[in-house]
Amino acid sequence: MKVKAKLKGDVVKVKAMAKHEMITYDQAKKKGVPANFITHWEAKANDEVVYEISTSQFLSKNPIVKFQFKGAKKGDPIQMTWIDKLGNTKTKKTKIK
Repeated sequence: MKVKAKLKGDVVKVKAMAKHEMITYDQAKKKGVPANFITHWEAKANDEVVYEISTSQFLSKNPIVKFQFKGAKKGDPIQMTWIDKLGNTKTKKTKIK
C-alpha cells in the first residue's frame, strides 16, 4: 500500500493506493477461486479515526482513495489499514508532510 499525506493550510490531504486484485463474485466464478475484495478501510491520525469506509466488490483493481481532514500538523503519524473479504489485512504508517 502507498500512502501520501500533505498538510495544506490547516487541511491534511491524503491519497492512498492498495495493491489488491479485487476479485468480484463473477470473476471468481469464472476463475474457480473465492471472491476477494477490500471490505473496510480505516485511517488514524494521532490514534484518532479520521476516515472509515465500508466498500464492495465494485472498486477497481489496486483501488485509490482520497480524503481530507483537519486537526493534525506536519510530522504527525497517519496509519491506513484495509481488510479484505478473506480476512487479510494490510497497514501502512507514514508521517504527514
